[in-house]
Amino acid sequence: MASRRSAPCLSKVILSRPKSRRPKTIMRLSDERHCLIAAEARLPPDAARQLREIGFTVMLGPAIPGGCEGLSDAYDRAVAMADPTDVHVGRTRSSTRISDFVNRGSEFDGIYTYPPLLAACRQIIGGPFKLSGMRARTLNPGALTERLDVDVKHRADGWPLVGCILMVDAFDAENGATRFVPGSHRSAQEPSDVMSNPQDAHDEQVLACGPAGSIIIFNASVWHSHGANRSDRSRRSIQAHFCRREARAAPDDHSRRMRPETLQRISDLAKYVLNV
Repeated sequence: MASRRSAPCLSKVILSRPKSRRPKTIMRLSDERHCLIAAEARLPPDAARQLREIGFTVMLGPAIPGGCEGLSDAYDRAVAMADPTDVHVGRTRSSTRISDFVNRGSEFDGIYTYPPLLAACRQIIGGPFKLSGMRARTLNPGALTERLDVDVKHRADGWPLVGCILMVDAFDAENGATRFVPGSHRSAQEPSDVMSNPQDAHDEQVLACGPAGSIIIFNASVWHSHGANRSDRSRRSIQAHFCRREARAAPDDHSRRMRPETLQRISDLAKYVLNV
């Protein structure tokens, strides 16, 4: 049933292609890299518990060159320079997505290699994984609440999947912070199975709020969507998904369009996560 009461805002920020036959040497190096992630990447205990129990967590994000101001400038610059074919405006024109943020600049390299995020991927996916895609999303002023949905249904093809949202702008109750239904990642049902209108508020929903630079990490089977942007400003974010290493490539897969300058600057860990 829909509820008219305001959703609580979870604003605590914790500071703390089908399988190919590759040469054994490459497979061994890949396995070693995954073991290194397992040994070095750590999640704060509270965050690990929240991912298990409620399906998402909000924490301090990776350090970005130039801080939040540098991130904001880099975001706007990348969006302005994007090829029109990479720009996708939704049917309702409430938001704009820009694909392939792996190749947009060095300012974004630290997002998909952020150690707590990699630790979350290991916890949820359980085995070797890779970045499926990374994109920007600008939620426009006046955008209505999005229907609750899942990125992948529990135990369906492509499951499990990990998502993250880096807040370029602060997320709050007025500008369309992402809403989640805690614990729904364990349900075999989708919102449309039990709600007459998934766009309505859910009795148990909470908002993932935080200052710019925060990151939401979530089990992509959890029910979620953006809220209404009742402010007079755009709300910007960078979003990414991680999947099993053997999973089929996504439509916006970055591996088919890696730029030489990107490959030259990124670390071995980044190449592993990108599966390039």
